[in-house]
Amino acid sequence: MSKRRWIVAPSAPSAFLARFPDYPSLIAQIFYNRGITTSEDASQFVGATGEMPEARFGDDPFLMSGMSRAVERIRCAIQDDEPIAVYGDFDADGVCATALLTQALKTLGAKALPYIPHRVNEGYGLNEDALKDLKEKGARVVVTVDCGIRSLAEVDEGTALGLDMIVTDHHSVGDQLPRAVAVIDPKQIGDAYPFKEFAGVGIAFKLAQALALAQAQSPLPNANSLDVLELLDLVALGTVADLVPLVGENRMLVRYGLTSLSKTERPGLLAMMQQAAGKNRSMTAGTIGFFLGPRLNAAGRIEHARTAYKLLTTHYPGEAEDLAAKLESTNRERQKMTDEMTQKAREMVAALPPGEFILVAGSPEFPEGIIGLIASKLQEDAYRPAIAMTHQLDKGLMRGSARSIPEFNIVAALDECSDLLVRHGGHAAAAGFTVENTKYEALYTRLRHIAARELGQLELRPNLSIDAEASLSDMNWRLLEHLDRLAPFGYGNREPVFMSKNVMVKAARLVGVDHVALTVSDGVVVWDAIAFRQKDILPQLTPLPRQVDIVYNLASKVWQNEPRLQLEVKDIRVSEGS
Repeated sequence: MSKRRWIVAPSAPSAFLARFPDYPSLIAQIFYNRGITTSEDASQFVGATGEMPEARFGDDPFLMSGMSRAVERIRCAIQDDEPIAVYGDFDADGVCATALLTQALKTLGAKALPYIPHRVNEGYGLNEDALKDLKEKGARVVVTVDCGIRSLAEVDEGTALGLDMIVTDHHSVGDQLPRAVAVIDPKQIGDAYPFKEFAGVGIAFKLAQALALAQAQSPLPNANSLDVLELLDLVALGTVADLVPLVGENRMLVRYGLTSLSKTERPGLLAMMQQAAGKNRSMTAGTIGFFLGPRLNAAGRIEHARTAYKLLTTHYPGEAEDLAAKLESTNRERQKMTDEMTQKAREMVAALPPGEFILVAGSPEFPEGIIGLIASKLQEDAYRPAIAMTHQLDKGLMRGSARSIPEFNIVAALDECSDLLVRHGGHAAAAGFTVENTKYEALYTRLRHIAARELGQLELRPNLSIDAEASLSDMNWRLLEHLDRLAPFGYGNREPVFMSKNVMVKAARLVGVDHVALTVSDGVVVWDAIAFRQKDILPQLTPLPRQVDIVYNLASKVWQNEPRLQLEVKDIRVSEGS
């Protein structure tokens, strides 16, 4: 029944569990799984109340290489009334980072010029025409956010134009750093900052924090103080949307940022939350991941990301409602287009020779804004690294977006093909690239070779990590209360998952289009359960009752104004011997 490999974490030793007498044993087991080894670590992990204690938190931003030089140059520009351009990216992270740093600079008295490139016409990262345009508009300093670490030639071009270039980025670093006034990316070799996994908006926040500290210690004339706590709603939004690990400082930023987001007074965010998530929906990382992030991303995928930027920065409720409505419509168009183009891509993949270790589908019909979504769907379908490509026939170029699996570092594979590429960059799990049409076949051949080399000897099945085997009787409100304190959940801090064996399914019915409502029992307790988007399990549950093993999260729902516990089923299989 299940296509996934269930991996249950090793049981914690009894001596370890004894260190946490104030917690249920299942919570202590989760601490064991997460590497939380002392009661002090546990208290720190769960102890945040949701209220930011003070403006200075996390490690000193000046530990980051390049931070002091960047702050010095920006403060000189503010003092000398030199315009500063903030050059962002067209995804939700880049838009949030652009809005955050622009707001911070304006608060400090700077003339800030935000710029977000058009995905199709300009592509990812810096481009010379945009830099020329910013120069003509008076910019003397350009600060990149969420881009630039691999834009070596473009940084040189900006410098040649007379612009002082400051690069802030979080993507993986290439063999060389840009020749900029300052480069801020904790992933660069020798960087002393302890935490490395920020989103682009997180790096922008650390720059804002450094500027705020510098202003507090040595105030510039005619410059206001900067309260970085006012930026946390944008940090949470961009960090969750970019799927960086919710651990370490990211977890703290998002946890406090969610509180800020739930109280935000930004008209655009209020309007978008009303339209996308509903007035009464609680603000969680899931709310961002499923509702807010996709709408912000839709602007850059289908039209221009400036719509999302305007939504985040407008001061006018009427304009905010119009922009939120536009994003809602754009997101629906994006969903429809993605479904149609993914089906075409699936047909292309089905025609590939059997046994392929990397899946590639390309067509001039694929809009560049959704090729990453197409690649993601293909990767999920087959549990293989996947690439979706589109063609710029007038320019003789092809652009690709790749999504990978944990067993295959896609950006490392592209690094091996750098001599064939115009540009590339990204992460181990997601990357993008541009290749000349004439070099595509050589690229495809090499990538297939690399994938076969790395994956050929492996059994490729997705893993389902399980925190503990438990009894249904172990599930209760007290446990859920403790589980909620482990939030926010997301990439890198997944929601705890439990397994119960030999559970009897007493009832099962289709709910909506593809959800399945279940009634399950272990002979002692009876539970309501829901299996979202898993209608394919229904035929395998008949005849009822049926004995199964289930993997699930513990959650709550409100039924007829009464809160109830519920199991959210992640996977299910027929029990052995049943």
